[in-house]
Amino acid sequence: MKNITQSTSVHKPSHLIVFGGTSGLGLALALHHQALGWQVSVVGHSVEKIAHINSQHPDIVTHCCDLTDRAQTQTLLESWSDINFQRLIYSAGSYTNERVHRLNQADSDKMLAINFQAFEQVFRWASEQLKQQRYSSDFNENNRLSLICIASIAGTMDYPYASLYAKSKRAMIATASAYRAALAPYHIQVNCIASGYIDTQALRDLNDGDASHKPFIMNTQTAVKHVMQAIDKNIELAIFPCSMRYITRALNHLPKPVLNWILRSKLDKTT
Repeated sequence: MKNITQSTSVHKPSHLIVFGGTSGLGLALALHHQALGWQVSVVGHSVEKIAHINSQHPDIVTHCCDLTDRAQTQTLLESWSDINFQRLIYSAGSYTNERVHRLNQADSDKMLAINFQAFEQVFRWASEQLKQQRYSSDFNENNRLSLICIASIAGTMDYPYASLYAKSKRAMIATASAYRAALAPYHIQVNCIASGYIDTQALRDLNDGDASHKPFIMNTQTAVKHVMQAIDKNIELAIFPCSMRYITRALNHLPKPVLNWILRSKLDKTT
């Protein structure tokens, strides 16, 4: 397994860490940053995916970690106590379609652990690391420190019968907003991304290999473009595509009984 080394020179490239960076949007963002000249480290749980990245992208630093295991995650974070990084993206996620499958204990524990508990654990560690960096002797004022999390447009809907997935993503959005306010005095940027359907392998696997029927689905590169624009413009909560943003905004203005009926009977859970 490769090791991250501390950057001690302002001339070294900016460093990005991506949790959930071995596939889907997380990997696409990692590759995009690498193309821009960033030093990139990714964290994932799949040994096979990590081996593929090591083979195809040897300059990317990889780490295997099961985010459902709090102790294992903490061990990884503690091993990074002396590293410098300028941006961290939390793109890890777990999804179970509760309209099709009854939520069991294992799925419930996994979604809660990855979508919220590990996210908060990582953000707590990362925020402390970035605060310390600002006061280090080799801090470069030109570096914009930032924390980014990938939530879901499902988390923007507020209704009692929301799935665990939607509720965990809503909690992620609220937590990111709190971190944004708390870290503002340190000039640390926090952005949350709430996208609609993205045509990733994970989504295709959930839909028998073809997710083209999903409403307003976008390809990964389009999603990367939206995410990077949100970061560059420092948008607190970036909701896209526009069509889905307008629909969710309209739905949230409906009377709660009407909204509950619509979403319980017709609206797909997003991933």
